[in-house]
Amino acid sequence: MSDVLKLLWQRHEFFIELFIQHVLICSIAIVIASVVGITLGVIAAQKQKTSALLLGTSNFIYTIPSISMLGFLIPLTGIGNLTAIVALSIYGLLPMVRSTYTGIKNIDPVLLEAARGMGCSERQVLQKIKLPLALPVIVSGLRNMVVMTIALAGIASFVGAGGLGVAIYRGITLNNTSMTLAGSLLIAIFALISDWLIGLVGRCLAPGSKARHWRIGALAALVSFTIVVPLVLAIGAQRGARITIATKPMTEQYILGQILKQKIENDTNLQVDIVQGVGGGTANIQPGIEKGDFDLYPEYTGTGWAAVLKEEGNYQADKFSTLQAEYSKRYNLEWVTSYGFQNTYALAVPKAIADKYNLEKISDLAPISDQLTFGAEPDFFEREDGYKGLTEKYRLKFASTKDLDVGLKYDAIRGKQIQIMPIFTTDGQLADANLKVLKDNLNFYPSYECMNIVRKDTLKKYPELKSVLESLNGTISEPQMAKMNHLVESGKKTPDEIAGDFLTQLSSQKASTNE
Repeated sequence: MSDVLKLLWQRHEFFIELFIQHVLICSIAIVIASVVGITLGVIAAQKQKTSALLLGTSNFIYTIPSISMLGFLIPLTGIGNLTAIVALSIYGLLPMVRSTYTGIKNIDPVLLEAARGMGCSERQVLQKIKLPLALPVIVSGLRNMVVMTIALAGIASFVGAGGLGVAIYRGITLNNTSMTLAGSLLIAIFALISDWLIGLVGRCLAPGSKARHWRIGALAALVSFTIVVPLVLAIGAQRGARITIATKPMTEQYILGQILKQKIENDTNLQVDIVQGVGGGTANIQPGIEKGDFDLYPEYTGTGWAAVLKEEGNYQADKFSTLQAEYSKRYNLEWVTSYGFQNTYALAVPKAIADKYNLEKISDLAPISDQLTFGAEPDFFEREDGYKGLTEKYRLKFASTKDLDVGLKYDAIRGKQIQIMPIFTTDGQLADANLKVLKDNLNFYPSYECMNIVRKDTLKKYPELKSVLESLNGTISEPQMAKMNHLVESGKKTPDEIAGDFLTQLSSQKASTNE
């Protein structure tokens, strides 16, 4: 806990920014779910014929896994906060519909008949009798919905949304337990405080409450705190010319994102927003950059060839002109800047297994593959240059497979949950993992040169951007990238610190060369 508190203090600006984003996303979703859910609950209670349809639909939607819901929404609403808000609003409907319906239906019919007997219209019965008496049940449903929404918003970072889930996801990816716990702790505190505040307001609004005179003030203060203030801060932060960079959920991309941000902001008048660690990597970033949610992101040539263009055969450097031309023709995107390193795949096994079976190259796995569990990130199993192509090329048949987040693979192999996994040749954890990297003796893996993909209309709008990107050409070697990754994953440095150190060193080298 002391490490968590120390991290919160040292990086308070980072966590405050994420907290504001989390409040804003949740508040908008809660308001939408409350208004729509209460309305539908009233309709269901008032019109019995519609109740089965409304409650059944709400129940069905609630059974859809959250990750699936986010995936379904990406083609419609794109990457970012909008998708998170829509998904959270949808999930929040069931508690509100059900609590409103239950609260109204459980009112004593004698009271309703008495009201009608006194000449009240159905509208008056609803406003004066049903809703006030159903309020405790509605507030109970609201409290459940709010806590659920705040917690569920933690996975919104999967689709590039902001909020405290960014800290949790980044902590998992960077092997930083303190960051993961810090994000989780703040979400829990936010949920508990929100639950208490709603309970307080609910008591003030209850029939017979002596605190009626400050109901409006309490509500106004709550709304101002949870919606208006974060919204104003968010709008204020968007002033000026801005571009958006996306990164994949891996240490290397976090570092590259910070290098780009600091370099662009230092050398131009542009402000840079980074959408860190988009879940699914290329599969979700590519649609986002096509749509305009992002302006640029670091990508690997072999990935673009296989995962985006869906071209057959391994990518090699002599196919770059074709790669560039197809990206321009199909997507109006341009590959800019070769950083100078490749981050290709390789297979790794624990050294104990390698020594036991005398494993040196991938083809040595064929006789024993049916005894091993293979673990990899989800997109590896879907790529042409991934699991299918690898097993066909080397004629391997593993005992089982496991889908793992890229940040959890090393933990899984250390915990003996898997025995073999694909690694990146610049992985920071590789040096300390006691693993044997097997030689790709059949040359299955293509060239994975790291470059930037940029929207052409962004380059046209901000022509100064291209020269800044090109100034990074050939500045990072493979060992250098691996070292930077290791410094972050060992907990000694943060990605922005590494980026700052790298750019300072680069500036010094250029100054010495000019002299």
